[in-house]
Amino acid sequence: MKVNAIIYAPYFKRAYKKLPPELKAIFIEREKLFRQDCFYPLLKTHKLGGKWKGYWAFWLDYHHRVMFQFADDGQVYFFNVGDHSIYQ
Repeated sequence: MKVNAIIYAPYFKRAYKKLPPELKAIFIEREKLFRQDCFYPLLKTHKLGGKWKGYWAFWLDYHHRVMFQFADDGQVYFFNVGDHSIYQ
C-alpha cells in the first residue's frame, strides 16, 4: 500500500525532537520505505491491541517504534515515536 500523505501529530513532533541524531537518521530512511510500501518487511509493521486497538506500529530498530493510524485516501497519522514506553 502506497502512502499519499503523512500527518504528524503535535505529540509526535515533540517526541521526534527528543530522539538522538542516530535514531533521527534511521527514522528518515524508514519513513522513505514506509511511504513506498507501509508493509515493507524491514519495517515489521504490525497492529496494536488492547487499549491501542486501531493503531499500528513499525520498527525503527529493535527498541524503537513509530505509532500510527491509517486514514482515508492513503493518509496516515503519525502519533508517537520512541521506545516501548510509548505504549503506556
